[in-house]
This record gives sequence, structure tokens and C-alpha cells, in this order.
Amino acid sequence: MTVANAERQVARQPRGDATRQSILEAAERVFADLGYAAARLEDVAQAVGIRRPSIVYYFPGKQQLYDQVEADIFASMHDFVLKRVEDASDPMARLLALLDAWLDFLVERPAAARIIQRLIADSAPRGDNPVRFSETALRDIEAVITMGVEVGAFRPVSAMHILNGVAGGALFYVCNGGQLGEERSYDPANPVELSAFRALLHKLAEAAVLHPGEKG
Repeated sequence: MTVANAERQVARQPRGDATRQSILEAAERVFADLGYAAARLEDVAQAVGIRRPSIVYYFPGKQQLYDQVEADIFASMHDFVLKRVEDASDPMARLLALLDAWLDFLVERPAAARIIQRLIADSAPRGDNPVRFSETALRDIEAVITMGVEVGAFRPVSAMHILNGVAGGALFYVCNGGQLGEERSYDPANPVELSAFRALLHKLAEAAVLHPGEKG
């Protein structure tokens, strides 16, 4: 490769990275709105303002694009959690920090919340390994609950019960804002709404894991 070609390659790289990121962001919205089965690469291309072959340059097909979208969602959520819980050594504080992290992540990224909700209802896109990318989220909550139980701060409780009975509420809170009829609609990102729901989430978590008679 000549020096001139190398310089052109370096110049193209940031532009290529930006295009790839734009494709991923548009694909997240399209998959959230249409679901995996109905979404087409053409839909994503139109959302980005490029042609379908430009997507195939980065992602060979719809499955590969979807895989990368899902991988990015859960990797980003895991990183978000790690930053929130790093200073919380007490099990209860760590659990609340994790729940807050999930809630805030989903509020900031509602398309990701809708994709996760679709995954719960339809595992077809994941085939034989439904937790291929969500394993990190499951391990995050399992680690917190296991630590709390082992040190006696929490009563013996299933991490998956906490996931379904408490943490799952954040997903419904974000996804249901416009799905309950005009009279019940709300903005999940509204500070007043968000603060009230966060307080409820904390109370539910404390009631679910603390020993009878204890208060958080």
C-alpha cells in the first residue's frame, strides 16, 4: 500500500465508523418498532439515508445486524451498571444502584427497552441460545442477590424472582408510557414521574429481599 493510499484509508476510517454507528442506531429503532420478523434492511437503510448495499458492506444480513444491535444494548447496559455499583459495597445499596442503573438506562434508551420486551415475548431471533447477549444482565442481578443472601443481609430469595417481580417493572414503566390509553399516558422521562416510580421500585426491592420486620 502506498503512503497516499494509507492516508486515504485513515481518512475513511472515522467516516466508516460513523456510518456503522448510524446504522446500528437506526436498526435499534426499526427493530424496536417493527420486530425482528417484519423489519427489513431496506427499512434501516431508509432511516439512515443510505442504500441497502451500504448496510451489507458492514453487516452481511439482517441476523448479523440484529445480533450486533442486541449485543450493543446489553454490553452498554452492563457498563452502565458497573459504573453505578462500583462504590456500593452494602448489598442493599448495591441492589438499589443496579435497579436504578437499569431504570435510567432504559429511560434514556427506550428503543432498547422495547427490543428487550420483544425478546421476552418472542425468542425466535435468538434461536437455541436466548441468553446469548443478555447473560451479563442476568449475572449482574444474580451476583447482587447471592452476595446479599450469603452475608445474611437478604433472606433466601431467587434472583430470577427479583428480576421478574421487581426489576421487570422498569421495563414496563418505560414501554407502557403511551400504551395505556390517552387518559393514562405519561412520559417515563418526566422527572416527577421517574422519581415517584424509582421510590416505588426501591420499596418493592426492599420488601422482596429483606428479612421480615426489617426496613431498608
